[in-house]
This record gives sequence, C-alpha cells and structure tokens, in this order.
Amino acid sequence: MDQKKICPRFEKALKILNHSWNTLLIYQLLEGPQRYSTIKNNVGISSRVLTERLKELEIENIVERTVIPSTPVVIEYKLTEKGHALAPVLKAIEQWSSMWVNIEEL
Repeated sequence: MDQKKICPRFEKALKILNHSWNTLLIYQLLEGPQRYSTIKNNVGISSRVLTERLKELEIENIVERTVIPSTPVVIEYKLTEKGHALAPVLKAIEQWSSMWVNIEEL
C-alpha cells in the first residue's frame, strides 16, 4: 500500500500550533493588541512559559511585540498578517468544538 507523504510545510504548521499554549495565545490575540499582563491573566499561563511562547511566535512572524515608551514601559503584543490568517482555522475549530466536544469528558 502506498502511503501518502506529509508535506513538510503542513508538518511544521502543526508543530507550531501544537506547541503548548501557542494556539490559545493566538486565539486570545484575535481580539486585538494586548499587554503581556492581560494575556497572562486571561490565558492562565506562567510568566516563564508565556515569555517563551511569545518569543517563539514572534520568531515565526505570527506575533509582533511593541515596546511603548512610558513610565513604566508597556509591552504590547498583536497578531501579524500571518497570525490573522489563522483566524478562519481557529473559528472553524471553535465551531466544531461547540458541536462535538463534550466538556464532561475532559
């Protein structure tokens, strides 16, 4: 039987999205630019992991980090065009989960 070969781009995309917290962070940022503390509080993630994941998403050009010079300095994160392109994918997962995922099974 001939097995279908997985496209390397598809495989990399899944690795990015499957990395712990990344998809939830992208989903959170679909609401618009947010400060670090807002993301941390809304997602419920540790500071260390949040910093690591945001850096990873920044390297992948999915998230953009902006330093707002003020006292104290404010750091804001927002999705790039590449990040916003994931919106239909995440909305489809949201719709699918509302139909098919039973919370009691979690």
